[in-house]
Amino acid sequence: MAGIAVIGAGTGALAAAARLAVAGHRVTVYERTQTYGGAVRRFERDGFGFDTGPGLLPLPAVYRDLFVKTGKEPLEACVELVQVDPSARHVFADGTEVALPNASRAGVVTALDVALGAPAGQRWGDFLVRAREAWDRTRRPLLEEPLWDDWSVLAAREPYPAVPHKRLLRTRRAGTLAEVGAWELRDPRLTALLEGHALAYGLDPRVTPASAAVLPYMEHAFGTWYVRGGMRELARAVYERCLARRVEFVFGAEVTRILEKDGRAVGVELADGAVREADFVVAPGSSGGLPAPADGEVAPQQGLPSRLTVLLALRGARPEGTAHRTVVHTVDRDGELESLFGTTPSVPARPTVTVLRPGDPALVPDGDHEAVTLGAVVPAGAQTREEHVDALVAVAERAVPGLRDRVLWREVRTPADIARETGAAGGSVPAPALAAAGGRLLHPANSTALQGLFTVGGWSHPGGGLPHAGMSGALVSGLIVEGPRFRGSQ
Repeated sequence: MAGIAVIGAGTGALAAAARLAVAGHRVTVYERTQTYGGAVRRFERDGFGFDTGPGLLPLPAVYRDLFVKTGKEPLEACVELVQVDPSARHVFADGTEVALPNASRAGVVTALDVALGAPAGQRWGDFLVRAREAWDRTRRPLLEEPLWDDWSVLAAREPYPAVPHKRLLRTRRAGTLAEVGAWELRDPRLTALLEGHALAYGLDPRVTPASAAVLPYMEHAFGTWYVRGGMRELARAVYERCLARRVEFVFGAEVTRILEKDGRAVGVELADGAVREADFVVAPGSSGGLPAPADGEVAPQQGLPSRLTVLLALRGARPEGTAHRTVVHTVDRDGELESLFGTTPSVPARPTVTVLRPGDPALVPDGDHEAVTLGAVVPAGAQTREEHVDALVAVAERAVPGLRDRVLWREVRTPADIARETGAAGGSVPAPALAAAGGRLLHPANSTALQGLFTVGGWSHPGGGLPHAGMSGALVSGLIVEGPRFRGSQ
Protein backbone atom coordinates (compact mmCIF):
# COMPACT_ATOMS: atom_id res chain seq x y z
CA MET A 1 0.00 0.00 0.00
CA ALA A 2 1.53 3.28 -1.14
CA GLY A 3 0.89 6.84 -0.02
CA ILE A 4 -0.25 9.01 -2.93
CA ALA A 5 -0.46 12.80 -3.00
CA VAL A 6 -2.90 14.20 -5.58
CA ILE A 7 -2.56 17.89 -6.40
CA GLY A 8 -5.92 19.48 -7.14
CA ALA A 9 -9.49 18.19 -7.00
CA GLY A 10 -10.42 18.52 -10.67
CA THR A 11 -12.56 15.83 -12.25
CA GLY A 12 -9.62 13.87 -13.66
CA ALA A 13 -7.85 13.98 -10.30
CA LEU A 14 -10.98 12.75 -8.51
CA ALA A 15 -11.33 9.89 -11.00
CA ALA A 16 -7.71 8.87 -10.38
CA ALA A 17 -8.07 9.20 -6.60
CA ALA A 18 -11.14 6.94 -6.44
CA ARG A 19 -9.52 4.24 -8.56
CA LEU A 20 -6.24 4.36 -6.62
CA ALA A 21 -8.06 4.15 -3.28
CA VAL A 22 -9.99 1.08 -4.45
CA ALA A 23 -6.64 -0.49 -5.37
CA GLY A 24 -5.65 -0.21 -1.69
CA HIS A 25 -3.55 2.94 -1.67
CA ARG A 26 -3.68 5.81 0.86
CA VAL A 27 -4.73 8.82 -1.19
CA THR A 28 -4.69 12.44 -0.05
CA VAL A 29 -5.95 15.25 -2.29
CA TYR A 30 -4.55 18.75 -1.76
CA GLU A 31 -6.82 21.42 -3.27
CA ARG A 32 -5.87 25.11 -3.17
CA THR A 33 -9.52 26.29 -3.29
CA GLN A 34 -12.31 25.39 -0.88
CA THR A 35 -14.18 22.98 -3.14
CA TYR A 36 -13.81 20.14 -5.60
CA GLY A 37 -14.60 19.78 -9.30
CA GLY A 38 -12.14 22.11 -11.02
CA ALA A 39 -14.05 23.77 -13.87
CA VAL A 40 -17.25 21.86 -13.05
CA ARG A 41 -18.87 24.49 -10.84
CA ARG A 42 -22.27 25.93 -10.08
CA PHE A 43 -23.47 29.48 -9.49
CA GLU A 44 -26.60 30.00 -7.38
CA ARG A 45 -28.64 33.10 -6.62
CA ASP A 46 -32.28 33.84 -5.78
CA GLY A 47 -33.33 30.25 -6.38
CA PHE A 48 -31.62 30.05 -9.79
CA GLY A 49 -28.78 27.60 -10.50
CA PHE A 50 -26.31 27.54 -13.39
CA ASP A 51 -23.45 25.35 -14.55
CA THR A 52 -20.40 27.56 -15.04
CA GLY A 53 -18.31 24.86 -16.70
CA PRO A 54 -19.38 22.05 -19.05
CA GLY A 55 -23.13 21.98 -19.55
CA LEU A 56 -23.50 18.58 -21.21
CA LEU A 57 -21.84 15.17 -21.06
CA PRO A 58 -20.74 13.16 -24.09
CA LEU A 59 -19.54 9.58 -23.65
CA PRO A 60 -21.16 8.84 -20.26
CA ALA A 61 -19.70 5.33 -20.49
CA VAL A 62 -16.45 6.77 -19.08
CA TYR A 63 -18.15 7.60 -15.79
CA ARG A 64 -20.26 4.47 -15.80
CA ASP A 65 -17.00 2.52 -15.91
CA LEU A 66 -15.56 4.62 -13.08
CA PHE A 67 -18.50 3.85 -10.81
CA VAL A 68 -18.54 0.15 -11.71
CA LYS A 69 -14.82 -0.13 -10.91
CA THR A 70 -14.98 1.80 -7.62
CA GLY A 71 -18.08 0.53 -5.82
CA LYS A 72 -21.36 -1.32 -5.81
CA GLU A 73 -23.59 1.62 -6.75
CA PRO A 74 -23.66 2.35 -10.50
CA LEU A 75 -23.56 5.89 -11.84
CA GLU A 76 -27.32 5.95 -12.41
CA ALA A 77 -27.88 5.24 -8.70
CA CYS A 78 -25.94 8.40 -7.83
CA VAL A 79 -27.12 10.85 -10.49
CA GLU A 80 -30.00 11.00 -12.96
CA LEU A 81 -28.76 10.95 -16.56
CA VAL A 82 -31.07 12.38 -19.21
CA GLN A 83 -30.43 11.93 -22.93
CA VAL A 84 -30.89 15.32 -24.60
CA ASP A 85 -33.19 15.24 -27.63
CA PRO A 86 -32.80 17.00 -29.95
CA SER A 87 -29.05 16.87 -29.52
CA ALA A 88 -28.89 20.48 -30.67
CA ARG A 89 -30.80 23.09 -32.59
CA HIS A 90 -28.71 25.11 -35.04
CA VAL A 91 -29.45 28.61 -36.29
CA PHE A 92 -27.30 29.45 -39.31
CA ALA A 93 -26.15 32.80 -40.68
CA ASP A 94 -28.88 32.88 -43.35
CA GLY A 95 -31.60 32.26 -40.77
CA THR A 96 -32.06 28.58 -41.64
CA GLU A 97 -32.72 26.39 -38.61
CA VAL A 98 -32.44 22.66 -38.00
CA ALA A 99 -32.92 20.47 -34.92
CA LEU A 100 -30.74 17.36 -34.99
CA PRO A 101 -32.01 14.18 -33.28
CA ASN A 102 -29.78 12.59 -30.67
CA ALA A 103 -27.71 9.57 -31.75
CA SER A 104 -29.71 8.83 -34.90
CA ARG A 105 -27.88 8.94 -38.23
CA ALA A 106 -31.06 8.40 -40.23
CA GLY A 107 -32.87 11.06 -38.25
CA VAL A 108 -30.05 13.57 -38.74
CA VAL A 109 -29.90 12.89 -42.49
CA THR A 110 -33.65 13.42 -42.80
CA ALA A 111 -33.63 16.58 -40.68
CA LEU A 112 -30.84 18.12 -42.74
CA ASP A 113 -32.54 17.27 -46.04
CA VAL A 114 -35.79 18.85 -44.85
CA ALA A 115 -34.17 22.01 -43.46
CA LEU A 116 -31.34 22.58 -45.94
CA GLY A 117 -32.52 20.67 -48.98
CA ALA A 118 -31.14 17.54 -50.59
CA PRO A 119 -28.40 16.36 -50.79
CA ALA A 120 -27.30 18.03 -47.54
CA GLY A 121 -28.31 15.04 -45.42
CA GLN A 122 -26.58 12.57 -47.72
CA ARG A 123 -23.34 14.57 -47.66
CA TRP A 124 -23.38 14.80 -43.87
CA GLY A 125 -24.22 11.11 -43.55
CA ASP A 126 -21.33 10.18 -45.85
CA PHE A 127 -19.04 12.41 -43.82
CA LEU A 128 -20.06 10.61 -40.61
CA VAL A 129 -19.10 7.29 -42.20
CA ARG A 130 -15.61 8.64 -42.90
CA ALA A 131 -15.47 10.19 -39.43
CA ARG A 132 -16.21 6.78 -37.93
CA GLU A 133 -13.18 5.38 -39.75
CA ALA A 134 -11.01 8.12 -38.20
CA TRP A 135 -12.53 7.28 -34.80
CA ASP A 136 -11.82 3.56 -35.19
CA ARG A 137 -8.21 4.29 -36.14
CA THR A 138 -7.48 6.61 -33.22
CA ARG A 139 -9.80 5.63 -30.35
CA ARG A 140 -7.36 3.35 -28.52
CA PRO A 141 -4.11 5.31 -28.86
CA LEU A 142 -5.78 8.66 -28.20
CA LEU A 143 -8.25 7.75 -25.45
CA GLU A 144 -7.74 4.32 -23.93
CA GLU A 145 -3.97 3.78 -23.85
CA PRO A 146 -1.05 5.70 -22.34
CA LEU A 147 0.61 7.88 -24.95
CA TRP A 148 2.89 5.77 -27.09
CA ASP A 149 6.65 6.27 -26.88
CA ASP A 150 6.55 6.48 -30.68
CA TRP A 151 3.77 9.08 -30.61
CA SER A 152 5.23 10.65 -33.76
CA VAL A 153 3.35 7.95 -35.71
CA LEU A 154 0.11 9.52 -34.50
CA ALA A 155 1.45 12.99 -35.24
CA ALA A 156 2.40 12.29 -38.84
CA ARG A 157 -0.46 10.10 -40.03
CA GLU A 158 -3.83 11.65 -40.93
CA PRO A 159 -6.48 9.04 -40.01
CA TYR A 160 -9.38 10.78 -41.75
CA PRO A 161 -10.02 9.12 -45.17
CA ALA A 162 -10.59 12.29 -47.17
CA VAL A 163 -12.36 12.11 -50.52
CA PRO A 164 -10.10 12.97 -53.51
CA HIS A 165 -10.89 16.45 -54.80
CA LYS A 166 -9.89 17.78 -58.20
CA ARG A 167 -8.69 21.38 -58.10
CA LEU A 168 -6.77 23.15 -60.84
CA LEU A 169 -6.01 19.88 -62.66
CA ARG A 170 -4.62 18.41 -59.44
CA THR A 171 -6.14 15.83 -57.12
CA ARG A 172 -6.01 16.87 -53.48
CA ARG A 173 -7.29 15.50 -50.19
CA ALA A 174 -8.62 17.57 -47.32
CA GLY A 175 -6.03 18.02 -44.59
CA THR A 176 -7.92 20.45 -42.36
CA LEU A 177 -11.45 20.63 -41.05
CA ALA A 178 -12.11 23.73 -43.15
CA GLU A 179 -11.09 21.85 -46.28
CA VAL A 180 -13.40 18.96 -45.37
CA GLY A 181 -16.22 21.47 -45.20
CA ALA A 182 -15.36 23.27 -48.43
CA TRP A 183 -14.51 20.23 -50.57
CA GLU A 184 -16.73 17.46 -49.17
CA LEU A 185 -19.75 19.11 -47.57
CA ARG A 186 -19.98 22.02 -50.02
CA ASP A 187 -22.65 23.94 -48.15
CA PRO A 188 -21.76 26.86 -45.86
CA ARG A 189 -24.35 25.70 -43.34
CA LEU A 190 -22.94 22.17 -43.18
CA THR A 191 -19.48 23.71 -42.95
CA ALA A 192 -20.66 25.83 -40.00
CA LEU A 193 -22.10 22.70 -38.38
CA LEU A 194 -18.77 20.91 -38.78
CA GLU A 195 -16.53 23.80 -37.77
CA GLY A 196 -18.69 24.56 -34.76
CA HIS A 197 -17.54 21.34 -33.12
CA ALA A 198 -13.91 22.47 -33.36
CA LEU A 199 -14.68 26.03 -32.30
CA ALA A 200 -16.47 24.74 -29.20
CA TYR A 201 -13.08 23.43 -28.04
CA GLY A 202 -11.26 26.63 -29.02
CA LEU A 203 -9.76 25.18 -32.20
CA ASP A 204 -9.25 27.10 -35.45
CA PRO A 205 -10.87 24.95 -38.17
CA ARG A 206 -8.59 26.49 -40.79
CA VAL A 207 -5.57 24.70 -39.30
CA THR A 208 -7.20 21.97 -37.21
CA PRO A 209 -6.49 18.58 -38.81
CA ALA A 210 -9.22 16.64 -40.57
CA SER A 211 -8.90 14.07 -37.77
CA ALA A 212 -11.09 16.45 -35.71
CA ALA A 213 -13.96 14.78 -37.57
CA VAL A 214 -14.03 12.49 -34.52
CA LEU A 215 -15.56 15.35 -32.47
CA PRO A 216 -18.95 15.46 -34.25
CA TYR A 217 -18.81 11.67 -34.67
CA MET A 218 -18.42 11.13 -30.92
CA GLU A 219 -21.50 13.23 -30.23
CA HIS A 220 -23.46 11.51 -33.02
CA ALA A 221 -22.52 7.95 -32.05
CA PHE A 222 -22.78 8.13 -28.26
CA GLY A 223 -25.33 10.84 -27.76
CA THR A 224 -25.44 13.94 -25.60
CA TRP A 225 -26.48 13.70 -21.97
CA TYR A 226 -27.45 16.01 -19.14
CA VAL A 227 -27.24 15.34 -15.41
CA ARG A 228 -30.44 16.31 -13.62
CA GLY A 229 -29.72 19.13 -11.21
CA GLY A 230 -26.81 20.35 -13.32
CA MET A 231 -23.40 18.97 -14.23
CA ARG A 232 -22.11 19.88 -10.79
CA GLU A 233 -24.05 16.84 -9.61
CA LEU A 234 -21.63 14.63 -11.52
CA ALA A 235 -18.67 16.22 -9.72
CA ARG A 236 -20.50 15.76 -6.42
CA ALA A 237 -21.12 12.09 -7.12
CA VAL A 238 -17.45 11.46 -7.99
CA TYR A 239 -16.33 13.37 -4.88
CA GLU A 240 -18.67 11.34 -2.67
CA ARG A 241 -17.39 8.14 -4.26
CA CYS A 242 -13.88 9.24 -3.26
CA LEU A 243 -15.04 9.85 0.32
CA ALA A 244 -16.68 6.42 0.39
CA ARG A 245 -13.35 4.91 -0.66
CA ARG A 246 -11.65 6.85 2.18
CA VAL A 247 -9.79 9.37 0.09
CA GLU A 248 -8.65 12.24 2.33
CA PHE A 249 -9.22 15.83 1.17
CA VAL A 250 -7.32 18.89 2.38
CA PHE A 251 -8.95 22.07 1.06
CA GLY A 252 -7.27 25.46 1.12
CA ALA A 253 -3.92 23.70 0.70
CA GLU A 254 -1.84 25.09 -2.17
CA VAL A 255 1.04 22.90 -3.30
CA THR A 256 4.03 25.08 -4.20
CA ARG A 257 6.63 22.43 -4.90
CA ILE A 258 6.98 18.77 -5.80
CA LEU A 259 9.70 17.22 -3.67
CA GLU A 260 12.37 15.16 -5.37
CA LYS A 261 15.06 12.86 -4.06
CA ASP A 262 17.46 10.69 -6.07
CA GLY A 263 15.49 11.27 -9.27
CA ARG A 264 12.12 10.39 -7.78
CA ALA A 265 9.09 12.34 -6.53
CA VAL A 266 8.83 11.86 -2.77
CA GLY A 267 6.13 14.30 -1.71
CA VAL A 268 4.85 17.86 -1.86
CA GLU A 269 5.49 21.14 -0.10
CA LEU A 270 2.54 23.38 0.79
CA ALA A 271 2.35 27.17 0.75
CA ASP A 272 2.65 27.28 4.55
CA GLY A 273 5.94 25.38 4.35
CA ALA A 274 4.50 22.05 5.48
CA VAL A 275 5.99 18.96 3.83
CA ARG A 276 3.89 15.91 3.03
CA GLU A 277 5.73 12.76 2.04
CA ALA A 278 4.34 10.41 -0.62
CA ASP A 279 5.41 7.40 -2.64
CA PHE A 280 3.71 8.82 -5.75
CA VAL A 281 2.54 12.29 -6.75
CA VAL A 282 -0.28 12.99 -9.19
CA ALA A 283 -0.35 16.56 -10.51
CA PRO A 284 -2.38 18.51 -13.07
CA GLY A 285 -0.58 18.78 -16.38
CA SER A 286 -0.42 22.58 -16.12
CA SER A 287 1.01 22.52 -12.58
CA GLY A 288 4.14 24.53 -11.90
CA GLY A 289 7.15 22.54 -10.81
CA LEU A 290 6.70 19.81 -13.42
CA PRO A 291 9.89 18.76 -15.19
CA ALA A 292 10.37 20.28 -18.63
CA PRO A 293 9.65 17.93 -21.54
CA ALA A 294 12.72 15.97 -22.58
CA ASP A 295 13.80 15.73 -26.19
CA GLY A 296 11.27 13.69 -28.13
CA GLU A 297 8.46 14.25 -25.61
CA VAL A 298 5.21 16.04 -26.39
CA ALA A 299 5.22 19.68 -25.26
CA PRO A 300 2.16 21.21 -23.54
CA GLN A 301 -0.43 22.85 -25.78
CA GLN A 302 -0.05 26.61 -26.05
CA GLY A 303 -2.28 29.53 -26.93
CA LEU A 304 -5.71 27.93 -26.53
CA PRO A 305 -8.61 30.35 -25.99
CA SER A 306 -10.93 30.73 -23.03
CA ARG A 307 -14.69 31.18 -22.57
CA LEU A 308 -17.06 34.01 -21.82
CA THR A 309 -20.22 32.81 -20.08
CA VAL A 310 -23.34 34.83 -19.33
CA LEU A 311 -25.87 33.48 -16.82
CA LEU A 312 -29.37 34.86 -17.33
CA ALA A 313 -32.19 34.73 -14.80
CA LEU A 314 -35.39 35.15 -16.83
CA ARG A 315 -38.98 35.92 -15.98
CA GLY A 316 -41.45 33.72 -17.80
CA ALA A 317 -41.63 29.96 -18.15
CA ARG A 318 -39.54 27.96 -20.59
CA PRO A 319 -41.78 27.21 -23.60
CA GLU A 320 -42.67 23.55 -24.02
CA GLY A 321 -40.61 21.83 -26.72
CA THR A 322 -37.63 24.19 -26.33
CA ALA A 323 -34.30 22.61 -27.30
CA HIS A 324 -31.87 22.14 -24.43
CA ARG A 325 -28.99 23.41 -26.57
CA THR A 326 -29.06 25.86 -29.46
CA VAL A 327 -25.97 26.90 -31.40
CA VAL A 328 -26.36 30.31 -33.04
CA HIS A 329 -23.67 30.41 -35.72
CA THR A 330 -21.84 33.62 -36.49
CA VAL A 331 -22.88 35.77 -39.44
CA ASP A 332 -19.19 36.64 -39.97
CA ARG A 333 -17.19 33.41 -39.96
CA ASP A 334 -13.95 34.95 -41.24
CA GLY A 335 -14.19 37.87 -38.85
CA GLU A 336 -14.76 35.59 -35.86
CA LEU A 337 -11.81 33.33 -36.71
CA GLU A 338 -9.50 36.28 -37.33
CA SER A 339 -10.52 37.85 -34.00
CA LEU A 340 -9.86 34.64 -32.10
CA PHE A 341 -6.81 33.27 -33.90
CA GLY A 342 -5.24 36.24 -35.69
CA THR A 343 -2.00 38.00 -34.80
CA THR A 344 -3.73 40.23 -32.23
CA PRO A 345 -6.56 38.17 -30.70
CA SER A 346 -9.67 40.02 -29.58
CA VAL A 347 -13.23 39.25 -28.52
CA PRO A 348 -15.32 38.70 -31.68
CA ALA A 349 -17.92 41.37 -32.39
CA ARG A 350 -20.38 38.76 -33.70
CA PRO A 351 -19.45 35.44 -32.12
CA THR A 352 -20.92 31.97 -32.36
CA VAL A 353 -23.02 31.57 -29.21
CA THR A 354 -24.21 28.41 -27.51
CA VAL A 355 -27.51 28.80 -25.66
CA LEU A 356 -28.30 26.26 -22.94
CA ARG A 357 -31.91 26.07 -21.71
CA PRO A 358 -32.05 22.96 -19.47
CA GLY A 359 -35.72 23.03 -18.44
CA ASP A 360 -34.67 21.56 -15.09
CA PRO A 361 -37.00 22.46 -12.17
CA ALA A 362 -34.04 22.15 -9.79
CA LEU A 363 -32.42 25.22 -11.39
CA VAL A 364 -35.28 27.74 -11.08
CA PRO A 365 -37.27 29.12 -8.15
CA ASP A 366 -40.58 28.10 -9.77
CA GLY A 367 -42.23 27.27 -13.08
CA ASP A 368 -42.65 30.94 -13.99
CA HIS A 369 -38.92 31.50 -14.43
CA GLU A 370 -36.12 30.14 -16.61
CA ALA A 371 -32.33 29.81 -16.20
CA VAL A 372 -30.40 30.29 -19.46
CA THR A 373 -26.66 30.09 -20.04
CA LEU A 374 -24.90 31.75 -22.98
CA GLY A 375 -21.35 30.83 -23.92
CA ALA A 376 -18.80 31.92 -26.50
CA VAL A 377 -15.11 31.36 -27.18
CA VAL A 378 -12.87 34.36 -26.41
CA PRO A 379 -9.08 34.77 -26.28
CA ALA A 380 -7.33 33.65 -23.10
CA GLY A 381 -6.80 36.55 -20.75
CA ALA A 382 -9.32 38.71 -22.62
CA GLN A 383 -10.56 41.75 -20.74
CA THR A 384 -14.26 41.49 -21.42
CA ARG A 385 -16.52 44.55 -21.26
CA GLU A 386 -20.26 45.15 -21.09
CA GLU A 387 -20.39 45.56 -24.86
CA HIS A 388 -19.09 42.01 -25.27
CA VAL A 389 -21.76 40.68 -22.94
CA ASP A 390 -24.42 42.66 -24.79
CA ALA A 391 -23.17 41.15 -28.06
CA LEU A 392 -23.73 37.61 -26.73
CA VAL A 393 -27.26 38.49 -25.64
CA ALA A 394 -28.00 40.11 -29.01
CA VAL A 395 -26.77 37.03 -30.90
CA ALA A 396 -28.76 34.72 -28.61
CA GLU A 397 -31.90 36.72 -29.35
CA ARG A 398 -31.79 35.26 -32.87
CA ALA A 399 -32.73 31.98 -31.18
CA VAL A 400 -34.73 33.35 -28.23
CA PRO A 401 -36.93 36.25 -29.44
CA GLY A 402 -37.61 38.85 -26.77
CA LEU A 403 -34.77 37.55 -24.60
CA ARG A 404 -33.59 40.97 -23.38
CA ASP A 405 -37.06 41.91 -22.18
CA ARG A 406 -37.20 38.83 -19.94
CA VAL A 407 -33.90 39.36 -18.10
CA LEU A 408 -34.22 39.82 -14.32
CA TRP A 409 -30.47 39.86 -13.79
CA ARG A 410 -27.31 38.46 -15.32
CA GLU A 411 -24.01 37.17 -14.02
CA VAL A 412 -20.86 37.17 -16.15
CA ARG A 413 -18.05 34.59 -15.95
CA THR A 414 -14.82 35.73 -17.60
CA PRO A 415 -11.45 34.13 -18.44
CA ALA A 416 -10.17 35.56 -15.16
CA ASP A 417 -12.80 33.52 -13.29
CA ILE A 418 -11.70 30.35 -15.09
CA ALA A 419 -8.06 31.11 -14.30
CA ARG A 420 -8.88 31.60 -10.63
CA GLU A 421 -10.87 28.36 -10.38
CA THR A 422 -8.65 26.08 -12.47
CA GLY A 423 -5.20 27.67 -12.30
CA ALA A 424 -4.89 27.65 -16.11
CA ALA A 425 -2.99 30.66 -17.45
CA GLY A 426 -5.39 33.26 -18.82
CA GLY A 427 -8.28 30.89 -18.25
CA SER A 428 -7.30 28.74 -21.24
CA VAL A 429 -9.47 25.67 -21.75
CA PRO A 430 -7.70 22.49 -22.98
CA ALA A 431 -8.81 20.73 -26.15
CA PRO A 432 -9.07 16.96 -26.67
CA ALA A 433 -6.04 15.19 -28.11
CA LEU A 434 -6.17 14.81 -31.90
CA ALA A 435 -3.99 12.92 -34.34
CA ALA A 436 -1.95 14.41 -37.22
CA ALA A 437 -0.89 18.11 -37.34
CA GLY A 438 2.65 17.15 -36.37
CA GLY A 439 1.56 16.35 -32.84
CA ARG A 440 0.49 19.95 -32.13
CA LEU A 441 -2.81 18.73 -30.65
CA LEU A 442 -1.45 15.87 -28.60
CA HIS A 443 -0.89 16.30 -24.86
CA PRO A 444 2.08 15.28 -22.71
CA ALA A 445 2.08 11.68 -21.48
CA ASN A 446 0.67 10.90 -18.02
CA SER A 447 4.03 9.53 -16.93
CA THR A 448 6.86 12.07 -16.63
CA ALA A 449 10.64 12.17 -16.69
CA LEU A 450 10.59 12.22 -12.88
CA GLN A 451 9.99 8.74 -11.53
CA GLY A 452 6.88 8.51 -9.34
CA LEU A 453 5.32 11.69 -10.78
CA PHE A 454 2.25 11.43 -13.01
CA THR A 455 -0.03 14.03 -14.57
CA VAL A 456 -3.80 13.96 -14.87
CA GLY A 457 -6.56 16.15 -16.27
CA GLY A 458 -7.17 18.25 -19.36
CA TRP A 459 -3.60 19.44 -19.85
CA SER A 460 -2.20 15.93 -20.08
CA HIS A 461 -3.06 12.92 -22.23
CA PRO A 462 -5.78 12.50 -23.55
CA GLY A 463 -6.73 16.18 -23.21
CA GLY A 464 -9.70 18.36 -22.39
CA GLY A 465 -13.38 17.55 -21.94
CA LEU A 466 -15.27 15.66 -19.24
CA PRO A 467 -14.89 12.21 -20.85
CA HIS A 468 -11.20 12.79 -21.44
CA ALA A 469 -10.69 13.86 -17.82
CA GLY A 470 -12.23 10.60 -16.66
CA MET A 471 -10.03 8.66 -19.07
CA SER A 472 -6.90 10.41 -17.82
CA GLY A 473 -7.79 9.31 -14.29
CA ALA A 474 -8.10 5.71 -15.44
CA LEU A 475 -4.75 5.87 -17.25
CA VAL A 476 -2.88 7.34 -14.28
CA SER A 477 -4.38 4.76 -11.94
CA GLY A 478 -3.37 1.96 -14.31
CA LEU A 479 0.20 3.24 -14.63
CA ILE A 480 0.62 3.43 -10.84
CA VAL A 481 -1.11 0.16 -9.99
CA GLU A 482 0.17 -1.98 -12.86
CA GLY A 483 3.37 -0.14 -13.70
CA PRO A 484 4.81 1.05 -17.04
CA ARG A 485 3.63 -2.08 -18.83
CA PHE A 486 0.03 -0.94 -18.42
CA ARG A 487 -1.60 -0.65 -21.86
CA GLY A 488 -5.08 0.60 -21.06
CA SER A 489 -8.52 -0.95 -21.05
CA GLN A 490 -9.17 -3.95 -23.26
